[in-house]
Amino acid sequence: MIEVPEAFRRGTVEREGEGAARWLAGLPSLVAELTDRWGCSADGDVRHGGVGIVVPVRRRDGAPAVVKVSFPHPGNVHEPDAFAAWGGRGAVRLHERDDARYAMLLERAYGDSLAEVADLDEIAVVGGRVSRRLAVPAPDGLPRLRDMADTWERQLVADARELDHRLSAPALDAALATVRELGRSQPDVLVHGDLHARNILRADREPWLAVDPKGWVGDPAYDAGTLLKALSVRLLHLDDPGEVRGAAHRILDLFSEAAGLDRGRVGRWAHLQIVQACFWGRRHGFRVARKGAELDRITRFADGLAQALTPGVPEPS
Repeated sequence: MIEVPEAFRRGTVEREGEGAARWLAGLPSLVAELTDRWGCSADGDVRHGGVGIVVPVRRRDGAPAVVKVSFPHPGNVHEPDAFAAWGGRGAVRLHERDDARYAMLLERAYGDSLAEVADLDEIAVVGGRVSRRLAVPAPDGLPRLRDMADTWERQLVADARELDHRLSAPALDAALATVRELGRSQPDVLVHGDLHARNILRADREPWLAVDPKGWVGDPAYDAGTLLKALSVRLLHLDDPGEVRGAAHRILDLFSEAAGLDRGRVGRWAHLQIVQACFWGRRHGFRVARKGAELDRITRFADGLAQALTPGVPEPS
């Protein structure tokens, strides 16, 4: 039987509580049952993300694959639906699924991700190309981003009223306008929903393949904001606000061109998500800093980035 990584065990219990401990106790036997049912044999060390484990296996014909089992959570429900809709187009292939157990047998990609690439231009272009591959008509039954617009608007208004912040009125007004004008009217296109660089892996069948989708329906330009948020940590070392603004705009320019998306829409979605991140950081901290001087520094940086991306603010020449 597999050994559940201690870091995954500890993080899951801290996040999910007592129910997670019971789920973790049964995880090794669950993986053994799935591996046997799907005719696979173990083929490497167990890896994990934030919400699930990934077990490398070999199928009966020797083909490499992985068994992925996620902690039961509403955010993981539609992952197999997205993989099924793509059918291997821009994402790993789905071989088997057990929705009751939040488990899948997936095509194996390499362990290294796009986040390990040093060149930001390359990350932006690859992210855009993958986004273009994933932009297919959405199947019925998937959650729609437009249904989140009312919640987004209420949260933005509450955050602006309740939190001490440095965001300008134009930045807040632009974020609300994006929710009202783009958020409530979106195309019926399948959207990854979490397309940051760590969720794009090197592969053989295609150079890069997406993993860990949310399986939402909406505007493909939404995913540019997710990519930029994750890449923003790479810009923290830049002291000149003009350099930060230029680098962020370049990422969005390259993503838009590679994805075949309207640059204006991409910019508006990215700005909205940065504004949301500014408020989220004040309430909960950021993944790379939960408190203290580093959190203050990142929060100031995020405020500046939100201002720099505000529609109507001149882009760097």
